[in-house]
Amino acid sequence: MDHVLSLQCVRCGRRYGPAEVSYTCPACGDEGILDVLYDYDVVRGRLDRNLLARNPERTIWRYTPLLPVEDVQFASPLTVGCTPLYRAKRLADELEVGCLYVKDDGRNPSASLKDRASTVALVRAHQEGAPVIAAASTGNAASSLACLCASVGQRCIIFVPETAPPAKVAQLLVFGAQALLVKGSYDDAFDLCMEACRAYGWYNRNTGVNPYLSEGKKTVVLEVCEQLHWEAPDLIFVPVGDGCIIGAVAKGLRDLRALGWIERMPRIVGVQAQGSAVLAKAWARGTEEIVPEPPTTLADSISVARPRDAIKALRAVRDSGGEYITVSDEAILEAMRTLGHTSGVFAEPAGATSIAGVTKWARQGRLRGGESIVALVTGNGLKDVASALKAVPEPVRIEPTLEAVRSHVAR
Repeated sequence: MDHVLSLQCVRCGRRYGPAEVSYTCPACGDEGILDVLYDYDVVRGRLDRNLLARNPERTIWRYTPLLPVEDVQFASPLTVGCTPLYRAKRLADELEVGCLYVKDDGRNPSASLKDRASTVALVRAHQEGAPVIAAASTGNAASSLACLCASVGQRCIIFVPETAPPAKVAQLLVFGAQALLVKGSYDDAFDLCMEACRAYGWYNRNTGVNPYLSEGKKTVVLEVCEQLHWEAPDLIFVPVGDGCIIGAVAKGLRDLRALGWIERMPRIVGVQAQGSAVLAKAWARGTEEIVPEPPTTLADSISVARPRDAIKALRAVRDSGGEYITVSDEAILEAMRTLGHTSGVFAEPAGATSIAGVTKWARQGRLRGGESIVALVTGNGLKDVASALKAVPEPVRIEPTLEAVRSHVAR
């Protein structure tokens, strides 16, 4: 990987060669999350915007020179990435805001943005000769890894809290993963997965400690900027739980700025559920030190007591001039319904949290008419049908007669 210069600890700043360290900073332990640093001169020699425009590849691998891999021949054959960016005009009109786009990452193979990290994990694990890939998840990263592993016959072991939505557990089982339902929280599952990976030498897919997987997630914003013809939006609203996605968004934007492909950095707005707002509270205190709290939110994908990628997540907002905001579960359910009604996009609660954030700022008069806004929808609503049903009224039940139809349907 001659295009990768080093791995740098976000906590202490130490740098390591890619062959020197596997996951986190040896000096800082699990708190020392690493960042992948590239040689942009090498990248420029292999990739530019004109080459991208002519590239028929329609997966994240169109950005291979900006990813920490050597050979993608062992990548999953599934189409990961290049998800649609919709102009949400009806929703923008309803909210009385300017130009609003919805990035629908529920269109990935396992129906979530997490596929971007999982497909990189497959390639990295093959490079390292790992027989097993393991992950802890509230559901989406688990089903994502199971899906991608199934496509290439890679063994995977998944740790999920026993409270994970049945639809997500069903995905694991259909894809043939070895699923271990942990009697505890997501954080319990995460800690157990970390212990097992160390004990058995499994490849660790957890983005909160594996620096290479955020690089896969950053492709969501590379696509956004390419889809906007390299005119970066003014604002990007991102659902936040562990902090990995928002940190990856900032990394992708920094890459594009370093390459000279975009002229300015958008402001990044992190949106958390009020019942799982550890990062929002740290941001409000002006500190990078977090205080773990038991989460209470129906948005299971962002329900986290102790965010594992806190430093990157907080700096993503601070360095871009953005902000952290919180929204209620009721606002999240409303956003699911509104997004579906106005745009035809079905989001799970965590995925709709970005829309709830846009809605909150619009109602507070904080969005100017000329601004361009992108909201990331990170997962499909079919992953949590029980929550979707809470967002909508009960369907009308009628007798099988035309008279019954006439009494309920206005002409």
